[in-house]
Formats: sequence, structure tokens, C-alpha cells
Amino acid sequence: MDGFLKKFFPVVHRRTKDPGLNSNYCKYDNEGLQLFTSSLYLAGLTSTFFASYTTRRLGRRLTMLIAGVFFIIGVVFNAAAQDIAMLIIGRIMLGCGVGFANQAVPLFLSEIAPTRIRGGLNILFQLNVTIGILFANLVNYGTAKIKGGWGWRVSLGLAGIPAALLTIGALLVVDTPNSLIERGRLDEGKAVLRKIRGTDNIEPEFLELVEASRVAKQVKHPFRNLLMRRNRPQLVIAVALQIFQQFTGINAIMFYAPVLFDTVGFGNNASLYSAVITGAVNLVSTIISIYSVDKAGRRLLLLEAGVQMFLAQVAVAIILGIKVKDHSNYLSHGFAIFVVILICTFVSAFAWSWGPLGWLIPSEIFPLETRSAGQSVTVCVNLLFTFVIAQAFLSMLCHFKFGIFLFFSGWVLVMSIFVLFLVPETKNVPIEEITQKVWKQHWLWKRFMDEETENGIGDEAKKDGFDPNSQL
Repeated sequence: MDGFLKKFFPVVHRRTKDPGLNSNYCKYDNEGLQLFTSSLYLAGLTSTFFASYTTRRLGRRLTMLIAGVFFIIGVVFNAAAQDIAMLIIGRIMLGCGVGFANQAVPLFLSEIAPTRIRGGLNILFQLNVTIGILFANLVNYGTAKIKGGWGWRVSLGLAGIPAALLTIGALLVVDTPNSLIERGRLDEGKAVLRKIRGTDNIEPEFLELVEASRVAKQVKHPFRNLLMRRNRPQLVIAVALQIFQQFTGINAIMFYAPVLFDTVGFGNNASLYSAVITGAVNLVSTIISIYSVDKAGRRLLLLEAGVQMFLAQVAVAIILGIKVKDHSNYLSHGFAIFVVILICTFVSAFAWSWGPLGWLIPSEIFPLETRSAGQSVTVCVNLLFTFVIAQAFLSMLCHFKFGIFLFFSGWVLVMSIFVLFLVPETKNVPIEEITQKVWKQHWLWKRFMDEETENGIGDEAKKDGFDPNSQL
């Protein structure tokens, strides 16, 4: 918005108003603007380590409450911002909220869900993210029309509504049975399990949770335990999925959709309108994922989307390469619409695959003793690479120009090959049986699951200076 850029980023504002000053691809290239966007993710990355502690020691529910409080503080700073310092402090507070929420919410959903709908229920997390993106785009589109240039304050202030809903919601929900049992509150955990399952026949599941908790308590250093041989498959897949999720290019497109559409020939209002379209596609496609993830499975969705994203990005690169030059724009109205359709094709594929499954799969593959630590590493890696992409995208757009889409499409090809050979199917497998039914059956990962290590004998032997797996 002009008013926002004029107040906080006057250099960028002057560039956007002077077509002769810089090229189509470089007019938004500004370190301060990128820092404003990416500071949230750097704060989220740092706070996720504290969130891991609170998730384990204080529970999933209280961690969500802390996230809500951080969001509210961030909203106040952003809406009242008088200078760039207040703006970035607000972003940092919001980032802390993201770190705590992303740590607690996927765990909460995975642990409270019945096995048969675990995938669909967990994707509700991603669905609500896409609803948030759509509403944000709609709000921006509306507030950009406010005379006087203060519409950005309304945009940032309205974020207080979901922040308040999260805070109130965290006060109303119960903690998960896994978390209560893990903290020694067995009777309460059993009562909650009975309540959320809607039946008294919960003894087998309860005993399974108690046993998993007993094993988990023997692990004194969950982060160190993550590095042990038996946890390597989960760690490799969780980390790889987060890196790959960012290198699809989705955050670059969603963060800077108005900038991107402005670059390819839309006016200011039209670019915001186009961002609303991509937000709507994102939402609808995530709903498709909810219905298909527990039927089609995780692997099929990831592989199909890989093909769709690759083709869409290559097509966008070809059109921009031919039609949009540094200082001239030959993109006709028809081609501009076609670019929007291709970007929507890309966004839809991401929204029913890498978006939700990037969170779902890591939340269900770690055993209880390393689940909180594993989720913390997952969130940390995700935010680190979100920060990298957010901080670098506008500069990459300036230097790579249309080639940025070829860069991301190359990564899509790599990640699809990774899924094909190394990501096992976890649909309809109870969360506490994944080691037995998934890892021990996989052509590569089963060699990390030998009985000695699984039973902890290997760990004790290592303390005595002997590693039974060293020859492997």
C-alpha cells in the first residue's frame, strides 16, 4: 500500500512511482522490506526451542495459550507503529506466536485425533492457515481503498481477531491424553481419552499410551536422542520435508503475490485482487486434501502435486522470459490472465500436498519420547528456510528475473524423487505402531530399526563404549 511504503519504506515507494528508476523485476528489491517480512520467521525459529520445553513440561494447551498472548502483543505493536523499530518489534512478537503455535497445534491435533481421520483433522490446521491468508488478502484489498493512507493500520489491527480466538480457544480446550499421561496425570488422561473417543472401551489405547510414556521418560535428553540411529529416518524425512516445502517457492509467491502480479503487468489494485484469487484457490485445494489424504494416502498426493507444480512453474518461466523484459512489459491482458491461472495451478497443487503434508507427516512419525523435540526441529527448520526465502526472494527476483521459477521447479523435481524412494506411506497406521508397521517394512529405513537399538540395549552398550551398530 502506498501509505505504508511512504511511511516506512520511502526508497521503495519512490522506485515504484518512477518507472525509469529501476527494472520491472528490481523495483521492490530492498533489504529493509525483506527484513520486515522475514523478521517474523527468525523470531519463530528462536522461540520454537522454548516452545519445545513448554510443550513437554506444561502441555500442548498452555503452549497454545502462550502463542495467543504473543500474537496479541504483536498486533498492538504493529497497528500502533510509528516507526520501523515498532513495526519490527511487532513482527518479532508475532514470530514468537508462530513458533509456539506451530510447535503445539500439530502435536495437539495428531494426539487427539482417532487414527482413521488423523490426516484430515491435522490438515484442518493448514486449512485455517489458508483461510487466514484469504481473509488477509480480502482485508488488504478493502483497506487499500481507505482514503488518507492509513488503511494498513486497519489491516494489521484486524489480526487481533484470530489472535483473540486462539487465546480464548486455548482456555476452553482440554490437553491431550498423551500430554497428561506424560506429565504423570494418569486419571485425568484416562478421563480425557474417554471423553474425546466417546466410549468407555479405551483401555487398550490407554495402556498403549502409558507404555509409550514410560519409555519416553527413560529418555533424559530428547534432542540428543533424536540423533540416535533408530531416530535417523524420522529426523531425515522431517528435516527434508521442511526444506523442500520452502523450496517449492510457495512462500515467495504467497508473501509477494501483489508484488509479483504488479511485476507482470497488473495495476496495484488488480494485483491485490489477483492475490485474493490465489488465496481462494489455496483454501479450496486444502479442503480437497482433507477428504483425500486418508483415502489416497500421503505419497500419492505428494507425487501428483510434484508433476503439477513442475509443469506450472516451467510454463510461467517461459511466458515471463519471452514477454516481460527488464524495462519493458509486453504481457498482454490474455497472457497476464494465463500467468494467474498457472500460478493458481501451482498453488492448488501445493495446497493439497506439500502445504498440509509438510506438517502432518513429521507430527505422526516420531515416537513419543522424541515427538516434542522432533516437532521443535521440524518447526525450526521450516522457519529457518522460510526466513531464508523471505529474506532473499526480492533480490532473487531482481537477479534471476523469470529464471526464479526455473530455480524452484528444479527443486520440485528433486523433492519428488526424494518422496518416490524415501518417504513411506503412513495413512491409517496408529501413531504408536508406526515404527513396527512402517519403518521396519521400508527397503532402506528398516536397517536403522534393528532389535537391539529398538529395545534400548544398544544405548546401554554405547555407555560402556561399545556400539553394536558401528559396523553398519
